[in-house]
Amino acid sequence: QVQLVESGGGLVQTGGSLSLSCAASGRTFSTYAMGWFRQVPGQEREFVCAINWSGASTYYADSVKGRFTISRDNAKNTVYLQMKSLKPEDTAVYYCAAKYTFAIVTKDTQFTYWGQGTQVTVSS
Repeated sequence: QVQLVESGGGLVQTGGSLSLSCAASGRTFSTYAMGWFRQVPGQEREFVCAINWSGASTYYADSVKGRFTISRDNAKNTVYLQMKSLKPEDTAVYYCAAKYTFAIVTKDTQFTYWGQGTQVTVSS
């Protein structure tokens, strides 16, 4: 069982930066692929980015490529999402997710564990 807790959300102006963290419980964090998703009320959950167990492989949605960076620190059981050049359309609740696998995972239906989410609001 893995518990995920996101933090770092908040309000930022267009063009600003924000960093999210997702802390995971358990001693096997390094065996989990991690992902970030976001969701706007009334809309489907959207894939943002993902990272494999070691951090060597990452994958980004086209909408965030070049602006967002996913990373992980297995010693701290934490995955990070650094966001820059934020736009109003980045406003959403951001969720981290985990799956026990050495592959990289990008589909929400493939993830096993989810955090409670953290709100990111980008003002225009």
